Amino acid sequence: MIRTTLIRAAIIAALGTTPALAAQCGNDASGWERWKQQFAQEAAAAGIGQRGQEALANARYATRTIAADRNQRGVKYALDDFIRIRLGSLDSFAAQANRRLNQNRNFFQSLEARYGVPAGILLAIHGMETGFGRNMGSENVVSSILTVAYDCRRSAFFTPHALAALQMVDRGMLAPGQSGAAHGELGHTQFLPGNALRYGQDGNGDGRVDFYNMADAMASTANYLRQKGWQPGQPFHEGTQNFRVLNEWNAATVYQKAIALSAARIG
Repeated sequence: MIRTTLIRAAIIAALGTTPALAAQCGNDASGWERWKQQFAQEAAAAGIGQRGQEALANARYATRTIAADRNQRGVKYALDDFIRIRLGSLDSFAAQANRRLNQNRNFFQSLEARYGVPAGILLAIHGMETGFGRNMGSENVVSSILTVAYDCRRSAFFTPHALAALQMVDRGMLAPGQSGAAHGELGHTQFLPGNALRYGQDGNGDGRVDFYNMADAMASTANYLRQKGWQPGQPFHEGTQNFRVLNEWNAATVYQKAIALSAARIG
């Protein structure tokens, strides 16, 4: 999930501090260690504690993240091609989702009762993001998100998420060695850290929020959509308010259409 509405001021305010002088970004690895030292001061001003600071100190410049970021071409497939490449077919994808729904129907019903988001939408997102948890990424989350925060191309966008990731380490919500996707997206539905910190929910009642736990990830996804304007009990096909909310999850129209079409066949 790449799209977010968080800005640096918002995440700093959420951490209850004032920003320090911004660390100097770079376009290659040559300034990485210097930037980490500068960013450590910024992180300290944002209230990041010892565990987060240690994760920052141990982070490595993520060359595969930079390669992925600079070679993005966007989603340009026609809908039928996107579905074929990403899902196989709507019928086969929905069948997989329905098996998971039948295994835990009471749980998904409880989420819909609380947040108003139907199981079909949540399972469609889960399946499209990580293949229902089979592939949650192989890049170190902390290193990846810090690397794109350091890189000058989109430093302003990713810096709040980098601070949030370090805060998550402090709170025990994220292990320093945890793997995720190339831009620091984490867990079953690939939250960026700032959104994880802001919208995370304890879905299994164990008193903590863990995006690598399916129940927590599903509850957090439902909460995110509800907070973005999801209307309980209303349709979600193209042209509706709920379809527009899917734009908050992913800005690619073809992605939104695939979610809605898949969800209509689930449950």
